[in-house]
Amino acid sequence: MHHTLIVANQHIALDVPSLTVLSFEQYLSDYPKWNEPKTRVINLCDTDQYLSNGYYCSLLAEARQHRVIPSVNTINDLRLIKAGQEGQSLVIKPQEKAIIESLGGEFFVCFGKTEDSRLKRIAASAFGRYPSPLLKLTVRQEQATVACVSVGFNAIPGVLQSSFIERLSQYTQQQWRTSAKSKQSRWDMAILVDPQESTPPSDKKAIAQFVKAAGKAGFHAEVVTAETIGDVAQYDALFIRETTAIDHQTYRLARAAEREGVVVMDDSQSILRCCNKIFLQDAFSYHKVPAPKSHFVTDAELTTCEALIEALQLPIILKLPESSFSKGVYKVETLAALQDKLAMMLEASALVLAQEYIFTEFDWRIGMLGGRPIYACKYFMARNHWQIYNHADGKSDSGDFVTMPTFEVPKQVLKAAIAAADVAGKGLYGVDIKQRGNKVYVIEVNDNPNIDAGIEDKYLGNELYLLIMQEFVSRLERRGRQA
Repeated sequence: MHHTLIVANQHIALDVPSLTVLSFEQYLSDYPKWNEPKTRVINLCDTDQYLSNGYYCSLLAEARQHRVIPSVNTINDLRLIKAGQEGQSLVIKPQEKAIIESLGGEFFVCFGKTEDSRLKRIAASAFGRYPSPLLKLTVRQEQATVACVSVGFNAIPGVLQSSFIERLSQYTQQQWRTSAKSKQSRWDMAILVDPQESTPPSDKKAIAQFVKAAGKAGFHAEVVTAETIGDVAQYDALFIRETTAIDHQTYRLARAAEREGVVVMDDSQSILRCCNKIFLQDAFSYHKVPAPKSHFVTDAELTTCEALIEALQLPIILKLPESSFSKGVYKVETLAALQDKLAMMLEASALVLAQEYIFTEFDWRIGMLGGRPIYACKYFMARNHWQIYNHADGKSDSGDFVTMPTFEVPKQVLKAAIAAADVAGKGLYGVDIKQRGNKVYVIEVNDNPNIDAGIEDKYLGNELYLLIMQEFVSRLERRGRQA
């Protein structure tokens, strides 16, 4: 985590204990420090004048290897625009020009945001091109453009100061972006993770491999969390590597990204379909995907439970519609246990999925991407347990695995995996399948499947990560052709 310094010409009252506010003189004399952590500087001094305190603040920050906003290049670019020596002022739409003129011919942009939602596009564009905490945009009357000037905190009208301080606090919690001028990558990608997650879809080594593969594919990839991602519209692609759920930040971020035209994997439709086992089971039945015998249960009455036992035989598997990593999945072996567990589960969901129990020593996991298989694993059951994962006693234990090329997988398994994935969409999925002899049973389709270093990549190695990044490339290029 970076340490963030706020440097200003005057004191700013911030109710954020983690932030340090300094004067330029303090920053000049007290930094750099021995063994200091990675440091970011938000320069709120006036940078309008060449060789001013604000200019030297950014210059010294770069010399001290502190990451600073605005950079010296940004300051100089904006000074040239103001002097009429640089032609890169921003083109605006006629309606935007009219709005700005109605505001007196100028408006302020605070970390890419503005008070008037109608000017959202031009504010984001200005900040993307000239990353600076405070920009003042002014209409150029002779043409449909606005000129940008970076200003210090003391230039903000009093009515905007409280909202600026709020945005300042938010921005310090976000990832900082590479400026459009300096980056060499074709696209920007956010890889969403949750560092606190006990069983994440990818471990740290795999995430590092994704970042490396993204770079080779033309992406500048940043590992972000829901708290640090900021405005998702600043990215071209969002790769979700946090366990997804519908009533959850992952789904909300996917929807927000899609509304902005960002390429998302896995998309919100895949999350909706894969995260609900009721949907999957009904869709399997409709599309004739081979699956265990199943019933939807709405009550725990004795007659209902007796009918379930007659139809499915004991033991019976009970599943909450939204569950992952074997959580919310139970095996019941008696009528009494069936009634008790159903009653408990129906308090959380109006429907529970009841399935026949099919014993196998392992489950197939077929990784699917864009409708085709890309990796295959056999996941063996956890020791002395009937599932791959055993969450007993608050611990997570899992069985052994074997990774193999897809061409070694039985044809009926691959055929079932392709049919099941087609029900969900064309994203990145892990299809779980049980096999008894020549018969196969699709258990579920997982969006955001496990891809851990040394497991799912055991056969393909780095190529697995590149395959996934290349799918993002293909989607972005298709989007560009359709635009």
